[in-house]
Amino acid sequence: MAHMAPAPGAFNASRMLSFDLETTSANALEARIVTSALVRIDGKDVTAKETLADPGVEIPEEAASVHGITTEKARAEGRDHVEVLRETVAAIKQAWEDGLTLVVFNAPYDLTILRRLTGDFTITGPVYDPLLIDRAKDRYRKGRRNLTALSEFYGVRLDNAHEATSDAMAAARIAWKQVRRWPELADMSTGDLMEYQAVEYYHLQDNLRKYFESQGRNTKGFSSSWPMQG
Repeated sequence: MAHMAPAPGAFNASRMLSFDLETTSANALEARIVTSALVRIDGKDVTAKETLADPGVEIPEEAASVHGITTEKARAEGRDHVEVLRETVAAIKQAWEDGLTLVVFNAPYDLTILRRLTGDFTITGPVYDPLLIDRAKDRYRKGRRNLTALSEFYGVRLDNAHEATSDAMAAARIAWKQVRRWPELADMSTGDLMEYQAVEYYHLQDNLRKYFESQGRNTKGFSSSWPMQG
């Protein structure tokens, strides 16, 4: 049977802008951009752009060991941080205007960074979070759920983990596979899909918060907001 075309307004996995940041910190409330990758998929047209930024601060060894970019390299070869931030946000806004869905693996991290760095970034189009969809649709599966693990689980290629363009491309491939595994996702309007993800994230985070509290762990600042931290 031929695959049916997506319903008007529904999520279309062939029209996506997949977005990924490599940064100075795992904490979204203090991270600055080191690389920004944007993979635009519009039918058969695929374009990728990755930009190296000078974050204007030291890149900690812990972060550099993940993405391989040192303070020296970023200072020597990176573009102005403000320009990279501005161009990244402009590309995302343009994609939404063009009717594309923004694909972000662990959206509350990357999108919170954009909000904090700009002060006024807002969500004006649909977001699809492959990590959240995996947690919501297959919540009792054992094992890790980082991008490397999910790429292996869904059988997609991850060319070079923690290289921003490779990560963004892998996230897009996972989203494509998820829609085929759970075709009801493609039947949702983008509004319903956004609401579904926000509700699922709230429940998942609420359960995690309760578990942490039962273990006597500090949950101050714990956020249940999606796709950006509240």
